[in-house]
Amino acid sequence: MTTPALFEPLTLRSLTVPNRVWLSPMCQYSCFARDGVPTDWHLVHLGSHAIGGFGLIMTEAAAVTADGRISPEDAGLWNDEQATAWRRVTDFVHTQDSLIGVQLAHAGRKASTYSPFADGEGSVPESEGGWEAVAPSAVAFDGYATPRALTVDEIGDVVTAFGDAARRASSAGFDTVEIHAAHGYLIHEFLSPLSNHRDDAYGGDVAGRTRLAIEIADAVRAAVGDAVPVLFRISATDWTEGGWSAEDSVTLAEMLREHGVDLVDASTGGNVIADIPVGPGYQVEFAARIRGGAQIATAAVGMITDPQQAETILATGQADAVFLARGALRDPAWPLRAAHELGIGHHDAPYRPQYQRGAWRD
Repeated sequence: MTTPALFEPLTLRSLTVPNRVWLSPMCQYSCFARDGVPTDWHLVHLGSHAIGGFGLIMTEAAAVTADGRISPEDAGLWNDEQATAWRRVTDFVHTQDSLIGVQLAHAGRKASTYSPFADGEGSVPESEGGWEAVAPSAVAFDGYATPRALTVDEIGDVVTAFGDAARRASSAGFDTVEIHAAHGYLIHEFLSPLSNHRDDAYGGDVAGRTRLAIEIADAVRAAVGDAVPVLFRISATDWTEGGWSAEDSVTLAEMLREHGVDLVDASTGGNVIADIPVGPGYQVEFAARIRGGAQIATAAVGMITDPQQAETILATGQADAVFLARGALRDPAWPLRAAHELGIGHHDAPYRPQYQRGAWRD
């Protein structure tokens, strides 16, 4: 039989991912020591999905600075202690014939907030371990504290922090890095005119608002070298009139391709409260539009839950890979079920030897 597209390898630069079912970055808010150091939870959470057959495992957002965390319990990669702890996770994933990438992030005006399972909502005050958030402009996200606008020098420090974190990622054994520029976090805040009101070189027209994104892409590319693929997650639309648009996303993707980015991970929303038409595969059209318009590889994400649905996305050329999030939390072995439903025999599916006895069979 012909191998389903979902289980074809994908090569990006020197990296060949064994299949195209990838684990999406998902915040775990589980660094309870509040030091950004990943724990046994991260090893088991990410490791279980490697055992479950995902070709590429992406970590949650790892902050490039302490004040770039979404919550005090977020993971980080701003120091060597964190890099050493991540090495334990990357080593295990590699023993399971999977690959692993880290998502590098700065939360901007959405930093210093309570985690979803904390006793509080909105911004964490300094008296409880919070800090002042920073952003392109002193414009608050709905329900959060007003951030402080970054100076030009501080913007340069952010770019440097992304490059430094990318170098640590390489030393920690990560196979790829993803720059998080989606969901209303710092880079997205610079991209969108709804949150970027600057009148200097980092604001105004599209060239100004994309400047930080391009500078970070350049810094990360320089840090990881030519062989390592760089991924870039964007929110392809703000879903709001006057905000960041799908057309802007195609323009940005073309620029990113020219600056060494290999794949755009196309999500949407998160920068402002919006009416989003959530439904099965509701963001796939943006991955397809960017892929065709910018001639760059894309990954689709968002309510992709059914194996045939995922196969169709790839087989029809709408994206080059699919990211699973909530579906993967429900079923850490989703790729193994997908292989069965798409007609791949259990001997050819990505089972680990210890799990062959439980393989799906006709």
